[in-house]
Amino acid sequence: MNIKNTVKMAFKSIFANKMRTFLTMLGIIIGVFSVIVLVSLGQGTTASVTESIESMGSNIINVTITDKSKTFDYDDAMEIENLEGVMQVTPTVTSNVTAKYGLENINVNAEGVNENYLEINNFELGYGRFISPIDVDYRNKVAVLGTDTAEDLFGKIDPIGEQISLNGEKYTVIGVLESKEDSVYGSNNEKIVIPVITAMRQMKTNTISSITVQAESSEMSDVAVENLKDYLFDIFEDEDSYFVFNQADLLSTIDEVTGMLTLMLGGIAAISLVVGGIGIMNIMLVTVSERTREIGIRKAIGAQRRDILIQFLIESSVISCFGGIIGIIFGIVVNNLISSLMDIKAVMNIQVILLAFGFSLGVGIFFGMYPANKASKLKPVDALRYE
Repeated sequence: MNIKNTVKMAFKSIFANKMRTFLTMLGIIIGVFSVIVLVSLGQGTTASVTESIESMGSNIINVTITDKSKTFDYDDAMEIENLEGVMQVTPTVTSNVTAKYGLENINVNAEGVNENYLEINNFELGYGRFISPIDVDYRNKVAVLGTDTAEDLFGKIDPIGEQISLNGEKYTVIGVLESKEDSVYGSNNEKIVIPVITAMRQMKTNTISSITVQAESSEMSDVAVENLKDYLFDIFEDEDSYFVFNQADLLSTIDEVTGMLTLMLGGIAAISLVVGGIGIMNIMLVTVSERTREIGIRKAIGAQRRDILIQFLIESSVISCFGGIIGIIFGIVVNNLISSLMDIKAVMNIQVILLAFGFSLGVGIFFGMYPANKASKLKPVDALRYE
């Protein structure tokens, strides 16, 4: 019997029991769908976090001072600019304040920074001006607002030149930041930026606890980190008094963690593919039992064992193949729906789609092998006597 007739008989048998075939496919459909959706969401989350960190620059180094017993003031922080590998520095003092303008009253995060803040943190000025070295040196009470903060306080009024109250002290608004996407550290648009020395005076502190350092380049980050650690150790004489890490290390760690989570999600989803394969094997075994006389007749008129084996393998492969295709279509549709409705980025990866489809096809062949082999071994006499 030629292969063409074998394929025709396989398809005829599949479409003779449409509902049973569909229910058998369902496990494969769910498995492929789950793999595509979960892996795509995992990769999308990884890409979003990576993009957020990369937007801050891979040559950015963050320093946190944990020892409050020693004074680390603004001048100490600015000495870091003299270290090899360091381009510029912005010390940061942060506090939650109550901001008022007229009848408007909001709680917002206030950051005390210097003139390097914009460039180091990849911010753009929307309009007005930013904090200058003179503002820092003379402790000027000026403020630059995030876009959301400006809208909350002023609505459609131009805030430049207006005065706001921060914890009861008057500040003149000199600028508004350009809108920026939120980062992993929080909102970039709900903030007020003031001169760092002014902030330290208002918060009644003379200690800097957070410093953002920009290295000369990504390649110089490691050099800058080592020099930073040496500088801080000379001051505090205890490595536990400070914490230094760069964005490149953070990015690498996040990639490892999210990659592992994506792999785990894909593995969990793949289990349903295996369950679907078991369903195929179960149905194929039932099919062999139901068609024992048919197998006997075919063998009696000359069908070879190879023909029977190929026919049943084709049936199991077609079931898993069609299930894989339907699962891919559903996966793509649901990914697009999630991306549009929930504002979650789902990365569609052609390699993942091909892997899921290939795995589903492999599952069909693997779990179809035993029933096909059992059918092909039936003796014509025994099959014809089967009731």
